[in-house]
Order: sequence, then structure tokens, then C-alpha cells
Amino acid sequence: MALNFNQYATEGNTFLKDYAKQLGLEKDTEKAGRIFASIMHALREIIPVEESMQFIAQLPMFLKAVYVNGWRVKKRKPKIKRMDEFVELVKQMDEPAAINDYGYENELAEKYIDLTFIYLRKYVSLGEMEDIRDGLPKDLKSMIYSNLMF
Repeated sequence: MALNFNQYATEGNTFLKDYAKQLGLEKDTEKAGRIFASIMHALREIIPVEESMQFIAQLPMFLKAVYVNGWRVKKRKPKIKRMDEFVELVKQMDEPAAINDYGYENELAEKYIDLTFIYLRKYVSLGEMEDIRDGLPKDLKSMIYSNLMF
């Protein structure tokens, strides 16, 4: 398998431009990248490692790199059961830029989380999204469930 890093960079930049547009950030790809990474890093903290492996198997190379960057597998997962706790975890993953990226209220973060999971359906199968959703606590299922059909 040949590694074509120029192609990965091109695909990654295209992804960031489109993702930024989906979030309403227009050309702020730097902020969009931080938001995407913080949501993915928060997700990997709360789902089992085996589920993470199945999830990233479906991602293109440039998104796999974002997901695994800085990952330290922990035996104990944080006890995140509600959306406000997940939003706080997302913001922790985005430090020190969290206030700039998400503001002080949770509404914007919840919007970005919803849009991110909708956008991920371009890359991840419905079955895999359902598997992730099924493993989430009841109050977190809606962040994926409401967006599965897109």
C-alpha cells in the first residue's frame, strides 16, 4: 500500500473547508478543525476501544489521524451520562480555545455536535453509527439517533 500524503492533505483540506461551511464558520478552517477534533476526542473517551476501532476503520486516513492524535487508552472511562457532561468533556478537549470556539453556553456546542454526527454519515455506515449509539447512555443517544437518517 502506497502512502500518498499529498492526497491525504488535499482531502483533509477539502473536508475542513466543507465542514467549516456546514458549521456556519465559512472559511475558518482552523476553528472547524479544533471543533471536529474535540468532538472526536470526547467521543473516543466514552466509547469502548473496540467500538473506536470499528469506527475509525471506516474513516478516511486524514480523519483517522485526527481521531487517534494524542490518544491514551484508559482502563476507566469517564462517567458521562448526560449531554451537558458530554459538552463539558468536548470543551475540555478543546482547551485553551474552548471559550472562543464554543462560547459560555452549551447551545452552540450541542449544535456543532449534531452537525458533526450528521456530517460523519458521509464516511460512516448507518450500522456503525447505530452501534455507537447503542453503547451510549440513554441521555446521549439523541446526539446520534436524531441524525441517523441523514
